[in-house]
Amino acid sequence: MDAERREAQLARYKAGTDLLESLLDGATERELDARPGPEEWTAREVVHHLADSEMRAAIRLRQLIAEDDPVIQGYDEKTYTKALHYERPVGSSLAAAIAARRASEELLSALTPAEWERSGTHTESGPYGVGDWLEMYASHPHDHADQIARARSSAG
Repeated sequence: MDAERREAQLARYKAGTDLLESLLDGATERELDARPGPEEWTAREVVHHLADSEMRAAIRLRQLIAEDDPVIQGYDEKTYTKALHYERPVGSSLAAAIAARRASEELLSALTPAEWERSGTHTESGPYGVGDWLEMYASHPHDHADQIARARSSAG
């Protein structure tokens, strides 16, 4: 990843943190639990998914930087949705997602050129470096923004 692309992705990553907060500002319980379609997630489920994903992402980034040739384990998000009681309140999950992203923002800002080149192997996708990590997670909240908005607006 060249320096220009990296800067754009870092800006998108940082914007995702603020987006998470704004997407849920003032959300009612009814809006959090509205399901826009039979196979679609509620906003509540999306928040819990984002928390699980962002906490895993923070650990993955640290593995890539601190460990030599780490193995980055994939996971089944649908299993998490079913097993981790996604009907629970969202406050702590939202706080965890935001905290994980902010801590990772600080870490990314401190990386040396050599640290940006570190990599490991993802169990599902093969070679996986710090740049690959950033490409994936810079967009994650943005990818779910419409989903949250649709779910909230389907509450009526």
